[in-house]
Amino acid sequence: MKQIVIISGKGGTGKTVLTASFAALAKNKVMADCDVDAADLHLLLKPEIKERHEFRSGKTAVIKRELCQDCGECISVCRFDAISKDFEIDPVSCEGCAICSFICPAEAIRMEENVSGEWFISETKYGPLVHARLGIAEENSGKLVSIVRQKAKEIAEKENLDYVIIDGPPGIGCPVIASLANVDLALIVTEPTLSGIHDMERVAQVSKHFNVVTKVVINKYDINPANSEDIKKNCQKEDIEVAALLPFSRQVSESIVQGVPIVEFCSDGIAHDISLLWERIK
Repeated sequence: MKQIVIISGKGGTGKTVLTASFAALAKNKVMADCDVDAADLHLLLKPEIKERHEFRSGKTAVIKRELCQDCGECISVCRFDAISKDFEIDPVSCEGCAICSFICPAEAIRMEENVSGEWFISETKYGPLVHARLGIAEENSGKLVSIVRQKAKEIAEKENLDYVIIDGPPGIGCPVIASLANVDLALIVTEPTLSGIHDMERVAQVSKHFNVVTKVVINKYDINPANSEDIKKNCQKEDIEVAALLPFSRQVSESIVQGVPIVEFCSDGIAHDISLLWERIK
């Protein structure tokens, strides 16, 4: 079983479109949407949820009013102004530092674990999908990404599947590191813009740090051929293979509107190039 993660240094480069295409092209696989801050793979794969689970992470302070003496000590020490004059705690403002619970002379404040979101095991026409959804204003520490990946791996092992195809998050933070851990291939999707080049170089360094085999896909390469050449030179310098040059195509937007992977929407142009890319990397 091989684990392939599609990542990008910045958002909007087209990695979800590529992941959905691989889901349609690959045989005997499970998909994992690890971009839990802005999960959208389900929009193209149209999953039917089979299992729903709570995700708990972090803690929020809760005041027991029957014990509270209205002394105001908690208000004076809270740096986030999360406690009102009526001794009610705003769960969005509370950072869970627990200082108020330590300072309260009446021991009226306790820390309760947050329900930060949900994760799901679903079935699609392309195979099983593990995905998640964070609650409003909840932070993704990488813990939820690890849960999604672990469940996808368990499904692959149980059903003897060949691939775990992971739609990773953008950037270089903790969720990206959780997505990269112990994968067989990291496919970085970039675009020929200055921000795209800069962020691709950063995430490539993260991938290199973890000794992950890395390849680059330049999406919409033809909108700026000069920048595309710069990306190829940078990859050559870092000994990273450019696996594909994908052209700009209005058919991608049209396929997203229809809610289907581009390789099912059409068979020529960029869809053909993506099919060749999958044959090359699988």
